[in-house]
Amino acid sequence: MTWLLDHPALVAQRFGEHLWLSGVSLALALLIALPLGIATARDRRLDGPVLGALGVLYTVPSLALFVALIPIAGLGRRTALIALVAYAQVFLVRNLVTGLRGVDPAIREAARGLGMSPAQQLRRIDLPLALPAILAGVRIAAVSTIGLATLGALINAGGLGTLLFEGVAQDNGAKIRAGAIAVSGLALVFNVVLGRLEERARGWAGGGGGDAG
Repeated sequence: MTWLLDHPALVAQRFGEHLWLSGVSLALALLIALPLGIATARDRRLDGPVLGALGVLYTVPSLALFVALIPIAGLGRRTALIALVAYAQVFLVRNLVTGLRGVDPAIREAARGLGMSPAQQLRRIDLPLALPAILAGVRIAAVSTIGLATLGALINAGGLGTLLFEGVAQDNGAKIRAGAIAVSGLALVFNVVLGRLEERARGWAGGGGGDAG
């Protein structure tokens, strides 16, 4: 903790890099996961190709994926973003599918009886009731992304992982602890904030939706 307080400018720089890398990765992952999850939830024939492929992807060691992408995307943030977005899909898509399929069929039938189109039903009924599960996926994906983003330091993507790996190279225990504390603290904040949002969503939806996490 002392090292963090003694180097505020450097810590702030690395913290900003890590927050940017994690935040942009999560935002891009959501943009991909939403249509993919909705399509999979509606068509069970996609379970094998989509959920199966994502499951296989997540078994690939994170460092191996980062390294494998270097010849394609080079060193730097772009490679880190690709890897982090790919890993986040597992939690986001799975929870989207679980949440959407967990909506009571009777509620859907009532919506159709009221003359709602499929798009209106999705926007007004399905997504709001699936929100607790969706937020659970976002929370797990966010914490996972923050942790995996530390590996970005190995490919010149910056972030708090730089403190960790520089500490190891320099045999500087204080620097290693500082990096670990900073990453853990950031993950904890996201976990708590998103966890509270998830609880509120569960209360609002009357416990609807599901949690695949």
